[in-house]
Amino acid sequence: MRIILSGGGTGGHITPALAIADALVRAEKDTQILFVGSKNGMENTLVPSGGYPIWSIGSAGYKRGKYLENVKAVVKNVKALGDAGKIIEKFRPDGVIGTGGYVCFPIVYSASKRGIYTALHESNAVAGLAVKMLSEKVDRIFLNFGECESSIKSKEKILQYGNPLRMVSEGVSRDSARREILANSGCRALILSFGGSLGARALNDAALEVMKEVSSKYKWIKHIHSSGKQGYAEFYKRFSEQGFDKCENIELREYIYDMPKLMQAADVVISRCGAMTLSEIAAAGRASVLVPSPNVADDHQFKNATAFSKGGAAFVVRENNAEEMRKIPQYVETILTDASLRASMESNAKKFDYPGAADKIAERIIKEIKNRT
Repeated sequence: MRIILSGGGTGGHITPALAIADALVRAEKDTQILFVGSKNGMENTLVPSGGYPIWSIGSAGYKRGKYLENVKAVVKNVKALGDAGKIIEKFRPDGVIGTGGYVCFPIVYSASKRGIYTALHESNAVAGLAVKMLSEKVDRIFLNFGECESSIKSKEKILQYGNPLRMVSEGVSRDSARREILANSGCRALILSFGGSLGARALNDAALEVMKEVSSKYKWIKHIHSSGKQGYAEFYKRFSEQGFDKCENIELREYIYDMPKLMQAADVVISRCGAMTLSEIAAAGRASVLVPSPNVADDHQFKNATAFSKGGAAFVVRENNAEEMRKIPQYVETILTDASLRASMESNAKKFDYPGAADKIAERIIKEIKNRT
């Protein structure tokens, strides 16, 4: 079987595609996988490191109110459709799977016009533009959040299977993670805070307040914070000026490389709320304080977080609301000191977990492709 996968722009589009690719190969050992991405996207790093080949096309996204840029994007995307057609003719796939981002539109659209099996996966609580535009042309649509269904017209094609993860937590138990992270520290609880690989000023500011009002006061709490690579030096200056570098129970990192282990060990997570982060929180079953990024399309992080909040799994704070931001230390302290509340939030977070999502999606894709032949 020969499958093309395409998704780009953010890890929330690329990681599910990689997980589906892994699952397809597990299910059908002779499956040949090809990724199609944009020429400068992060998929050009993530996909080869994941063990798969990638070919590039020069597609572009559209921006509201940017007429000249959008005209250029139209020209670029017309060419991308031609390039996508050439890739399909050369690779001759049995199926084409899109996981979001503007780059997946040309290849999925071209495949659908040729009668090739096509499917989409949407990881967020609201469908992105590419998924909305393609939804009536594809054979199958897989969703993570049930709330997303309202933004898609072709509801008869929808299956809610959750977010496919790359089995990152395999072999990582909560007990073993806590023993390793908290060993010899004298601590019995862990705060994990981060703003993403590049960092986020609002999350860094919030982390400092939590350190000031909670972590530095309670020596039984260990706090690990990742400031992100951008702005690390500036954050470390503020961190050390307040004396937190002298606190043995507070650890500052530039980047978190062992996220599955820390997620398993944590008692409360403070983070953004991209779809993949929330899937990791759900898989571990962690209570959380979520700060949606205001700089994303359709405010989808807030909609993702709202699903968790309504489900009793998280506190949600808007970063442009100073009064709400000041409540973060209070929320963290409440979670850590109220065992009943924490247990309830952990149980509710688990309800958003879909174990084996990647394998279920792969099995469905294989079955539907074979039924066409």
